Amino acid sequence: MQRVEREIERLIKEINYDEVTRLFEMLQGGKRLRAKLILKIAHSSEKAPLLAAIVELIHGASLLHDDVIDEATLRRGVASVNATDGSKTAVMLGDILYSKAFTELVSFERDIAKIVASSVTALSKGEMMDVKMADEFNGDEEKYLDMLYLKTATLIEAAAESAAILAGKDSASHALYGKNLGLSFQIIDDILDITADAATLGKPAMNDFVEGKCTLPYIYLYKVLNDDDKKKLVSLHAKMLDEQDALWIKQKMQEHKTIEKSFELAQKLSNEAMSVMKDDTELVNILQTMIKRSY
Repeated sequence: MQRVEREIERLIKEINYDEVTRLFEMLQGGKRLRAKLILKIAHSSEKAPLLAAIVELIHGASLLHDDVIDEATLRRGVASVNATDGSKTAVMLGDILYSKAFTELVSFERDIAKIVASSVTALSKGEMMDVKMADEFNGDEEKYLDMLYLKTATLIEAAAESAAILAGKDSASHALYGKNLGLSFQIIDDILDITADAATLGKPAMNDFVEGKCTLPYIYLYKVLNDDDKKKLVSLHAKMLDEQDALWIKQKMQEHKTIEKSFELAQKLSNEAMSVMKDDTELVNILQTMIKRSY
């Protein structure tokens, strides 16, 4: 990981603009999940740290754009770039990171470059779908999971698949592992948005619903509520929740066990990923650690 950080530092320095360096430092402090995944899969490859750095630049760019779209003021518990320096600057910084990542990506073989580049198209499409879906309450589980795959899982899938190609390993099984890791990781995040407190999250609790996002616990809840309660849940969508309304939603979720049902899907996806990687203890451990982040 030290080599990855040095590569990231080098790439940012090559942009040759102090303002970019200053702003990029505000994005530090993430889990570096995608980079760690690449290093574990392709640990013997000399080019693995550079590929990991490229993927982290792409991830950083997507977060910058995501914060602008969501009008988020916090990122990992600190002020977001759009909050401190404005949305225009955040968008331009994201564009710079994307373009720098693509500039470096062309040094890799065609298959790897295409997989990573295609994942950026997919995650951008997923972001657009997410914005569109926030316009009204969504009770369609399949539609939500399709969006989740594009927005969150594709880059993790691409990281695992491209690392496998770099290391001469089976790319299909690693792609499935990355896809399911990405999906289950985000489902757990969706659960934590409801169950964790603001201090732990680094943002207000139940913020997803306030922003108009209907994550799995809300979708499952909608399916089992009576007509009056369905109307009430829909009426609260994309609005600031007072303490009483937030408590009502949580109590209904407890009553109908929609958090548990969401966790079961995350566990199922995780188990499927473990089954294709059962001989790789480190990759199995990543899944087990991730799934324990819940409640």
